[in-house]
Amino acid sequence: MRFVVDVMLGRLARWLRLLGFDVIYRPDAHDDQLIAIAEAEERTLLTKDARLLRNRRVNGYLVRSARWEEQLREVIAEFHLRAFIRAFTRCPECNTPLVEIDRESARPRVPPKVYEQQREFYRCPDCARLYWAGTHVERMSRKLEEVLNR
Repeated sequence: MRFVVDVMLGRLARWLRLLGFDVIYRPDAHDDQLIAIAEAEERTLLTKDARLLRNRRVNGYLVRSARWEEQLREVIAEFHLRAFIRAFTRCPECNTPLVEIDRESARPRVPPKVYEQQREFYRCPDCARLYWAGTHVERMSRKLEEVLNR
């Protein structure tokens, strides 16, 4: 399942990416650009703007929930995505799938304590950010579990 989301759903986009879903989020994109992306790339348009979906032949879904946690539950349920979750496999910033890098390559780019404590490191091939399963991942995992198991 691939999505494009409108400007009103930035947090939802980030959390869907954290769950491993391919989500385009361009906060500066106009409605016509979002529709063009959805059509050209066969993506589902997620929006809070009912007007955007009216009289359009784009595959879209009107997100009704107000808070990102509820939105995430809503989208997961609506599209039956639970079985497709692959958490922390995609860059939450630029949407690119992460690649594992050898530990030694990460050494000059991470704090010494992180290098000592972590065995696996991942890099985004597009934006070059490094990722590892630190305490922030534990917190996000707990939050995701709480949100999805409610």
